Amino acid sequence: MGSVERSKKKVQLWKKAIVHFSLCFVMGFFTGFAPTGHNSSNVNRSLRAETPVPVPPKSKEQESPKQVDVHQLNLPGTRLIIIVTPTSTKHQFQGVFLRRLANTIRLVPQPLLWIVVEGQSDSNEISEILRKTGIMYRHLVFKENFTDPEAELNHQRNIALKHIERHKLSGIVHFAGLSNIYDLDFFKELRQIEVFGTWPMALLSANKRKVVIEGPVCDSSQVIGWHLRKMNNNQTDSETDAEPKPPPIHISSFAFNSSILWDPERWGRPTSVQGTSQNSLKFVKEVVLEDETKLKGIPPEECSKIMLWRLRFPIGVVPRDLLKTIPLLDVISHR
Repeated sequence: MGSVERSKKKVQLWKKAIVHFSLCFVMGFFTGFAPTGHNSSNVNRSLRAETPVPVPPKSKEQESPKQVDVHQLNLPGTRLIIIVTPTSTKHQFQGVFLRRLANTIRLVPQPLLWIVVEGQSDSNEISEILRKTGIMYRHLVFKENFTDPEAELNHQRNIALKHIERHKLSGIVHFAGLSNIYDLDFFKELRQIEVFGTWPMALLSANKRKVVIEGPVCDSSQVIGWHLRKMNNNQTDSETDAEPKPPPIHISSFAFNSSILWDPERWGRPTSVQGTSQNSLKFVKEVVLEDETKLKGIPPEECSKIMLWRLRFPIGVVPRDLLKTIPLLDVISHR
């Protein structure tokens, strides 16, 4: 009988051990799914915040993208085009012409940078237009007031040139007015310019059915003369014997390598714009015209193809119903 009672006690002990183990297992299992306390949450968050995130090392091109020289790329047609466009609040159709110019620039293959300058105002029209273009642009604003429209436009061009010089933007600079009309092949030719380039331009008057041609006369791509709108045939003998003045050239009739502004040693010049008392625009014009042998006429087939038209709208005196009475296509068709 004693042996039977001892075996029963052993069985009961095993049963109690198994029940106790099961209860502990179940409690531990469900405790693992329970949410942690407030203090532990804060500790976890602080640990995550202090954990350093590995950052991949930047290349030299990523560190200073504005100073990348696109001439170093061994790909055809990758030279950056820098288009500078001044604006004027006195231009009644400024928004219309800016959208039209944007639609043209949008069709030009990259890389391209559009620099648009405007005077400070309460209107956000230009900013809204630029944001919707899908074009890489820079919007510059100035505070000065002007009574002379042409002086205001030149001031804006100088602001853009100073911006190019300050950030060492490398490319071919072209001044595009709001009223310019382009053949898309023009931009292909623009990328072929090494130093300076020039081309003929057709001037269209909105209220006159005639076309005036301005620009270079070329032998192949070499400039040998100029089409000038205004010629003075009443020169005196002293004026004839004097040193000939450089021909007047329209602001949209030439382009130049931007490095002339910030890397003069590359082109064998003693100083840059920063070292002179001249404004940037005057400096560029003088450099362009001082040696015609550096000018490349485009297109190279004797500069005979017109790829740029300028529709003349006198600022501030344009009738508001002009676009309705004289369609733009009718004006171009009579060139």
